[in-house]
Amino acid sequence: MSTRRSFIKSSAAAAAGIGISSSLSASILAPPSVLGANDKITVALIGARNMGWGDLKDILKQPNVVCKTLCDVDDGVLAEKAGLLVRMSHKEPILEKDYRKVIADKDIDAVIVGTPDHWHCLPTVEACEAGKHVYVEKPLANSVGEINVMLDAARKYNRLVQVGQQQRSGAHWKSAIDFVKSGKLGTIRQVKFWGNFNYGAGNMPVPDSDPPAGVDYDRWLGPAPKRPFNKNRFHGSWRMFRDYGGGLLSDWGVHLIDMGLWAMDVKNAPRSVQSLGGNFASKDRALEMPDTLTVLYEMEGYNMIWEHNGGIEKGPYDQGYGVKFIGSNGTLVADRDKWRIFPEGGGEEWRMEAVDPQPSDYKSHINHCENFIRAIRHGDPLNAEIEYGHRAALYAHLGNIAYWADQRVVYDEQQRRITNSEKADALVTPAYRAPWKFPAL
Repeated sequence: MSTRRSFIKSSAAAAAGIGISSSLSASILAPPSVLGANDKITVALIGARNMGWGDLKDILKQPNVVCKTLCDVDDGVLAEKAGLLVRMSHKEPILEKDYRKVIADKDIDAVIVGTPDHWHCLPTVEACEAGKHVYVEKPLANSVGEINVMLDAARKYNRLVQVGQQQRSGAHWKSAIDFVKSGKLGTIRQVKFWGNFNYGAGNMPVPDSDPPAGVDYDRWLGPAPKRPFNKNRFHGSWRMFRDYGGGLLSDWGVHLIDMGLWAMDVKNAPRSVQSLGGNFASKDRALEMPDTLTVLYEMEGYNMIWEHNGGIEKGPYDQGYGVKFIGSNGTLVADRDKWRIFPEGGGEEWRMEAVDPQPSDYKSHINHCENFIRAIRHGDPLNAEIEYGHRAALYAHLGNIAYWADQRVVYDEQQRRITNSEKADALVTPAYRAPWKFPAL
């Protein structure tokens, strides 16, 4: 057993010999095959309520994968999910509230981090340090400083870190990206993303209260500032509060922006970022993120634009969310259901051939989880390796920073700081609340 685990822990390290660069444009880690098909992979889930649970379910559908431990700050969530695991014919898991006990368990090969965004950094960094592979939900973390140290940890300890940007494992997304890269759209001048969702308007205010029974609220806050419990800042709606999440931009934005970065082969930060927005329609709601936001990313040779509108769900092309690539010959529009082409011209002057709508097979998430396990077991390259998660999160967080600072911002990747504004640069790395400490590698 110890020999097998040493192979797992050294799997990515063996890839270091292929010339991994320390830059963000580094080659993607692809460890060699180290496990047989019958070798067991033991996983644990940290943050079990929502997406983390969905990740675990699809990871457990892979052959010879078992869950040893569930970790959550809410006793009710632990009891519910443990019961579901047993009903799904899995062994009853160990239940923990302290993620550090999960990290210390040498029997665990990989952890799933499905916590709120402000709790992604510490478990991921510490799991990498302990020799474990990680599947971490998107966005990679809740700040630029955190995503930087997480990338450093994955590289330093040569761990596989798959980010939950599952569209990278979707067949119809891959075909859309390939079409953009084919050049058939002609010169692409703008890439636009939009996300209109009712939950982006926030909830009606409610008074502070005691935490629910069985919830370790101080541990839920973790490194975030001390605040009284309020159910609007807890299960289901914490994304609208900047200490824990980045609103629609870091929730849906990372998925869609990631597609633009992929298709346009973006390897660097934008030249500059400018944001305009506010709570224009939700003045009576409990939220700290803008319900309306437009972000302009200055790119080389084209524009990239994000916009969202909380409280509505209609959008361009009758899609509440999506991405479009505007070319001189036509426009490609995609969401999770399909992608379509809108050629330019008319009559005998069409600039490109029409293409039938290309539907999704809706298998991106199960494919993504399979890819993670195959990377551990067989050495397959990760579809959403941490570099991709880092880059998408960087774009999202810079958009929010530009909004909060009310300034155009310029980010230097080498210095890892915003160089044109002290006010904006102060928002790059959060101050952790004691006794939690920002990771130092």
